[in-house]
Amino acid sequence: MSISTLPLAYCANVHPGRSVDEVVAGLRTYSSVISREVGGDLSVGLWLARPVATELLDDETAAASLRPVIDDAGLSCYTLNAFPFGDFHAERVKHDVYQPDWTTPERLQFTKDCARLLADLMPEGVEGSVSTVPLGYSENEPSPDFMATCRQQIIETAQFLDELHDETGRVVRLAIEPEPFCVLETTPQAVAFFGELFDSAGDAEAVVRQHIGLCYDVCHQAVEFEDITESIRAVAEAGIRLNKVQLSCAIRLEDPSNKQARDELAAFAEPKYLHQTFGAKSGRVVCRTDDLTSQLCHEPSPDFAEADEWRIHFHVPVDAQELGCLSTTRAQLNEALLAIDGLEYAPHLEIETYTWPVMNRAEAPAAEQSIISGIAREVIAVREQLSRQRAD
Repeated sequence: MSISTLPLAYCANVHPGRSVDEVVAGLRTYSSVISREVGGDLSVGLWLARPVATELLDDETAAASLRPVIDDAGLSCYTLNAFPFGDFHAERVKHDVYQPDWTTPERLQFTKDCARLLADLMPEGVEGSVSTVPLGYSENEPSPDFMATCRQQIIETAQFLDELHDETGRVVRLAIEPEPFCVLETTPQAVAFFGELFDSAGDAEAVVRQHIGLCYDVCHQAVEFEDITESIRAVAEAGIRLNKVQLSCAIRLEDPSNKQARDELAAFAEPKYLHQTFGAKSGRVVCRTDDLTSQLCHEPSPDFAEADEWRIHFHVPVDAQELGCLSTTRAQLNEALLAIDGLEYAPHLEIETYTWPVMNRAEAPAAEQSIISGIAREVIAVREQLSRQRAD
């Protein structure tokens, strides 16, 4: 059985965490309550921004106090989200979330620091994962120097993780997360990159294969109109490990000629996060833009107007199949869970609906209790799906 028997995780980047105090407050205010609402046996995928990681590494008291807070909340932690480096709860995040990229020493050191912190936070006998940016944001074709530097730094990360294992006995793996409009966005691009990475690793190839893999975000690949089952099969056949699977759903506009549905979609055009939008005909992408706008919804360009369907990178609740006149990629999420079950190992599973605070649909931002109850419903829905699969 390859579906993980570890506690299901949810990603805590949905909560503010710009200091250790804020991380602790999030664990006590949200995570512990969510755990109680779902009957316990829940894990939290922490987001430790650069200032938080620095504070934990520099202050032994703060570092020593975090693990007891997780334990007291009835939680565990075996995965970190090291994709956002800076303030993921700033008034405007957009393209800043991809900085610094994998050519920089800052990204390399941040990733190492997060891995070291996770090694201290993980329960005994459990392997860990740290997800990261898909090399960087891509407005143009990346240069050979850019790609070579990324490969070099990721190989160095693998060697560090191998040394960390020798030092601590803990296995921590890096999970690179493809995303629309990034250097790595599609499964074929990821497979090609890993082939080059393995080839360039030389004597370190075995170490790289052991410690470096993918974070497969189902929302991202569904937005690209990928066949999820075939996508996961391609990754497995290429010998790339899925170290982490982020369970998430995108928005679907099934009939772009439906004005009421487009009007409802316009309410999701918000100023904080990027919401890459794709249009397809007969399942093939024919148009794309790096952000959803109200103008696109109210006055679609000819290529979007003529598309059969739109998909939008806006993480919506994983238990939702419909959102008013809109729908979601819940079917693709179910496909992913079935495909994972065919692997020879168990990837980490993490629900990542970071958009609860901005999921207003023309209403006020979600209140504390609605975020708690919403995430609890997601956890219960995924648990029920996994239970059905295990029973089968």
